[in-house]
Amino acid sequence: MFLRAIGRPLMAKVKQTTGIVGLDVVPNAREVLIELYGKTLKEIQAVPEDEGYRKAVESFTRHRLKVCQEEEDWETIEKRLGCGQVEELIEEARDELTLISKMIEWDPWGVPDDYECEVIENDAPIPKHVPQHRPGPLPEEFYKTLETISIGQKESKPEVTSGESQSKA
Repeated sequence: MFLRAIGRPLMAKVKQTTGIVGLDVVPNAREVLIELYGKTLKEIQAVPEDEGYRKAVESFTRHRLKVCQEEEDWETIEKRLGCGQVEELIEEARDELTLISKMIEWDPWGVPDDYECEVIENDAPIPKHVPQHRPGPLPEEFYKTLETISIGQKESKPEVTSGESQSKA
């Protein structure tokens, strides 16, 4: 019994480096993550319940918190979450806490009902400061492939006229 209580933490794998410049190893990463995720779930309560931001943050934070509570080993946590190293997750959680406080301050969901935004019609000139994202033309091969597929589907599938039954029993 004594060896299990003392020996298990001593036998746990110790991470030497993250391999990322400027990101130090956090020896108690699991505990730090559990604390940060708890704070996140507490602070996100200030955001209205029906907001997508709150729903998304609560969803992924609860999932990550559950994994951290179920697993003891940092390698298993990293593998189950699939979102990078635990040290990166700690940075993300801290950033999310900062963002939550900013979102509460900015109050983007508090747009008045009578607020009108400017709508730019297609023929109106676009201001120079607004980026234009227009995809280039598709290659000719795309259209040839599309045409080949369309013709192949028409030949292999007989057309159903309005008088025929679509299901054959």
